[in-house]
Amino acid sequence: MKLVPLEDRVILRQIAAEEKTKGGIILTSAAQEKPQIYEVVAANTGSVTVDGKDVKISVKPGDRVITGKYTGTQVKVDEDELTIVKQSDILAIVQ
Repeated sequence: MKLVPLEDRVILRQIAAEEKTKGGIILTSAAQEKPQIYEVVAANTGSVTVDGKDVKISVKPGDRVITGKYTGTQVKVDEDELTIVKQSDILAIVQ
């Protein structure tokens, strides 16, 4: 199945959590904090506001982004856990 985001929405895949700390301590899966860094899987071209202004999407597939901690809608597609967010929920692009 393939997801296509509508309007100003973006589909993200969460990047795996680090298993070691910088000091070399190995973390169990329960101790790992979910990272807020995602990879963009798909993005629409944008939308039009009520007053007729174009809203362009500023991210593209493959970009790494940071979102708010509890933003988006989680969906599971073919054993793949994805998050759908509005572009305004993306805080930064990681370069």
